[in-house]
Amino acid sequence: MGRERAPRGKKLKPIELSFRSLSESAVGNVWKQVFGHGWPGWKAWYLGRLGDEPAPVEKCRRMLRDFMPGMEHSWDAWVSSVGGDEDVARFLSFWTPPRYLVNCSQAAGVDAQGPWLIRNYDLDPMLNETTLLRSAWRGYRVMGMVEGMAGLSDGMNEAGLALSLSFGGRIERGRGFGIPLIMRYVLETCRDCQDALDALRGIPCHMSYNVTAIDRAGRVENLMLAPDRPLIRRDDCWATNHQLGVEWPHHGRLTGTVERGARLDDLLKGETSGADAMLRAFLAPPLFSTGYDRGFGTVYTALYRPATGSVTLAWADGERHVWRLDDFPARALDVTYRAAGSAACAADAPARPFSGEDRRLHAIAARNTLERREGWTNINPLPDSRTETGETA
Repeated sequence: MGRERAPRGKKLKPIELSFRSLSESAVGNVWKQVFGHGWPGWKAWYLGRLGDEPAPVEKCRRMLRDFMPGMEHSWDAWVSSVGGDEDVARFLSFWTPPRYLVNCSQAAGVDAQGPWLIRNYDLDPMLNETTLLRSAWRGYRVMGMVEGMAGLSDGMNEAGLALSLSFGGRIERGRGFGIPLIMRYVLETCRDCQDALDALRGIPCHMSYNVTAIDRAGRVENLMLAPDRPLIRRDDCWATNHQLGVEWPHHGRLTGTVERGARLDDLLKGETSGADAMLRAFLAPPLFSTGYDRGFGTVYTALYRPATGSVTLAWADGERHVWRLDDFPARALDVTYRAAGSAACAADAPARPFSGEDRRLHAIAARNTLERREGWTNINPLPDSRTETGETA
């Protein structure tokens, strides 16, 4: 949400969200709920930045058919089930969307309990879609955090392949797909890191992102995607918000990408680099951020365990909740964000439907984001040319 900074000396008003875990096999009522919650906000952003010559829907179809075999059928199901028009169809194809970014930290490794992948997802909490979704839309079970309604920001499939994304800290934009749909496609079609590597080499990505992957065998791939150069493999097992170096200095300073990277590198080289120790580190500075009023606060921390098919969502107060692909309860969590951090508690009832108030707040968040001029929340457009101010065009 495009929230203004609080006046100096004035406390920030707490931000309250309700997270939900939802599950379905075929595209149906759950998908309609997710779409109904997210589309008002995404629509305001998308149409406000789409430009005068949007891609023809048939072009979007051809690109899906050429680069993500089989995804065309899912796309048709998403659009038709909600009675979508051409704007909905274009958006859900994720073909060359406007500029946007996600600020995150992530790392992968293996300990005595097997492989693990941990990530912090950082942005304004009001822009997050607050949904952990388990689906089998193409017959292959996948669970992950929803991004862009049909896409994912992180997730794991039944074969034990886990992925997480972070923005690569570069302003270049080209023809390609938005990363959330690429993430879903990889998780719905790939069994291990080699499959993921092969798939990602063949899909054009419209901006620069880092994707960290680990599979059930413990193989890690840390990949740098970009619209203007081939995929690059990194030797280390962590990623923040830069690639070969800091190429957008203003963004790098604001997000502390170098400092976070150095912390992850030290942790992975240390003697206590297991998932439990790493999770504690992810819930503390400099990896954990409380800049919620500036669009850069840690919304959730996720720990994926491929060997057990589980994901743990954690918050700064120590609250943790676990789901498994084989045991995925519908659950509601009320989360509060303050300057001191985040706190979560289980609601009294199972996951409840998205309300009109949920949709209203999400729509306001996206609309206000269009008016922000800091240029570094997850759905705010990046500057059209390199700048030290970081202001949007």
